[in-house]
Amino acid sequence: MIKDFTFISGNEHKVAQLTVWLGHPVKHKKLDVDEIQSLDSRAVTEHKVRQAYTQLRQPVLVEDVSLTFTAMGALPGTYIKWFLQELKPEGLCRLAAAQTHQKAAASITYAWYDGVSIHFFENVMPGTIAPEPRGSSDFGWNSVFIPEGSTKTYGEMTDEEKRPFSMRAKAIEKLRAFLES
Repeated sequence: MIKDFTFISGNEHKVAQLTVWLGHPVKHKKLDVDEIQSLDSRAVTEHKVRQAYTQLRQPVLVEDVSLTFTAMGALPGTYIKWFLQELKPEGLCRLAAAQTHQKAAASITYAWYDGVSIHFFENVMPGTIAPEPRGSSDFGWNSVFIPEGSTKTYGEMTDEEKRPFSMRAKAIEKLRAFLES
């Protein structure tokens, strides 16, 4: 029995990846929810999932992604959306190049809430920031992140090439196990 939920996202690419990697269609809805300012991804997703549940009154799933330049501590982290919006992929590469090293970590946190219990599904992928954007940049910072074990950025990979390196795919596997339990 698969637990029912609505995925809260206006990003069709995220919906498509979730659908493919869960192996079944996913109900989704775009909602306006506040995103609190915090470097703690669990705090951010918990706040969003509680707001979404309050609006829909049914089980919901939200996500938050982070990209951290390890030489910068926890930054940009959960603020990557605004760093990317302001600096663009080229600026992210310049920012990383100015640090003592270009190690990075891409992470994702999903939060599922049914009005009673919140469940988190997380994963982190270590890697580096490319010297310049490579490949498609139509999905956030994919053109600048090179996952550990690869020479390609996410933006240069097909979905099948990306799967073994994807923090999203591994978190979705944890989500799938929960939904099927």
